[in-house]
Amino acid sequence: MTLRTAREGSPEKRAAILEAARELFVRDGYDRTSMDAISARAKVSKRTVYDYYGDKQRLLLGVVEAGGDVLMVALERALEAHLADDAQIRTVPQLEQALKQFAVDLGVTIMDSAAYTVVIGLVRNNFDALEEQLTGHPMTSVPEERLAERLEHFTRQGLLEIPDARLAADHFNALTTLLAYAGPDRTDPETARISMENGVHAFIRAYGVRAQ
Repeated sequence: MTLRTAREGSPEKRAAILEAARELFVRDGYDRTSMDAISARAKVSKRTVYDYYGDKQRLLLGVVEAGGDVLMVALERALEAHLADDAQIRTVPQLEQALKQFAVDLGVTIMDSAAYTVVIGLVRNNFDALEEQLTGHPMTSVPEERLAERLEHFTRQGLLEIPDARLAADHFNALTTLLAYAGPDRTDPETARISMENGVHAFIRAYGVRAQ
């Protein structure tokens, strides 16, 4: 499918359009939301909505990308806080503790974000409309790649035994955030924390160096 070329335009109008689209997609569903309704809620002309986003499919992607930005900001902050090069991590138990803090910090932050939780639902409910645009999109791979870089670092430090860091990053996510917040209902924070910490322990049992 060929999407119309959109223009950058005013940041304020762009934000208003995204906010209006997100609210209406959630309330009424993607298929039932019209560009007229979005323009009315954003208080801009329908022509402006088309000029900024090209069509409704690209507007949906814009809403999803905004949620992805929330994830990336939270991820980079959590990596720097708990898994930076200069972190005092010298043993496998210290690494396990740091990974637990990282997982809980990231999980709590993104799940407290309305923008990100909305994105999860939108992607789940409208995957057919997004599949082509999400294929190869950086936001579908960059978070795991950034985590994989950190796992490779600790492998070089002799704390992990990981033949494929990218696959290990997928395993880490599956054992922590994805497991803790699986299903349509969000898990309560304390149960999620325990689940993620248990997931990190399982990850370390699978990949931690045994001699420590």
